[in-house]
Amino acid sequence: MLTDLPEVTTRAIRVRGTVLHLAEAGPPDGPLTLLLHGFPEFWYGWRHQIGPLAAAGLRVVAPDQRGYGASGKPKDLGAYHLDELAADVIGLADAFARDRIRLVGHDWGGVVAWQCAARYAERVERAAILNAPHPDVFFGYVGRHPTQILRSSYMGLFQLPWLPEALLRAGDFALLRRALAGSSRPGTFDAAALDRYARAWSEPGALTGMLNWYRGLRLPRRPLPDPVRPPVLILWGERDTALEAGLAEASLARCAAGEIRRFPEATHWVQHEEAAEVNRALLAFLTGAAATA
Repeated sequence: MLTDLPEVTTRAIRVRGTVLHLAEAGPPDGPLTLLLHGFPEFWYGWRHQIGPLAAAGLRVVAPDQRGYGASGKPKDLGAYHLDELAADVIGLADAFARDRIRLVGHDWGGVVAWQCAARYAERVERAAILNAPHPDVFFGYVGRHPTQILRSSYMGLFQLPWLPEALLRAGDFALLRRALAGSSRPGTFDAAALDRYARAWSEPGALTGMLNWYRGLRLPRRPLPDPVRPPVLILWGERDTALEAGLAEASLARCAAGEIRRFPEATHWVQHEEAAEVNRALLAFLTGAAATA
């Protein structure tokens, strides 16, 4: 199916028993590059990146991750364990018959990209992470930085049963709309974009699926292999109201080869606000033209 982005087509495929809806663009034989969105977006959160990356010869695939948009929404909380979310990414690579992939992840999608790069280092050529901490770093950092606890307080709310669904659904998703508009630079999310997000949030079971990513945080998990072996590029909007910039440095310390590109005037939504600069950095890194420290 065609979208309102002329270079993009969408379809649904079955991956590990779950239907994943995805957008794709670029030459079929180009290096497979998966774009992993975060909360509360869906594949459309990469609308500024898909065209330029595809035009550079990459085969770009941006899925609605499980629980989101038009993808499947398993009811079992265990289906949202970070290991399961990372396994979906490797399952996508298998579905495209690719041994090696390149990853770009933002927010929760960035956490999944970290997980994949660490757990499946032999499958990941390189990973670009936008405003997302290494999963083993986050909780230790929170324990040492009380100001991050305050920034993360919403995560406790999101783990409650039924209440966050009711709050987020009220008034045609007024709280989610305000969260996007209020945490970003003015004009980043216009009314048309917010309406499009609202349609994705309206998919049956979507709010619960999205929130189950947070509820899954209480499930036990194994530490990741250290260090992360594939090259990593961290892009960080320093005016992020949810995540302190110190998380970027702490995450970089877990990398065998990595670098940070900071965006002092950008918020959590750096790929929207600084699209041209983000795209230049991604293209250089993903096509191998950028050296890592």
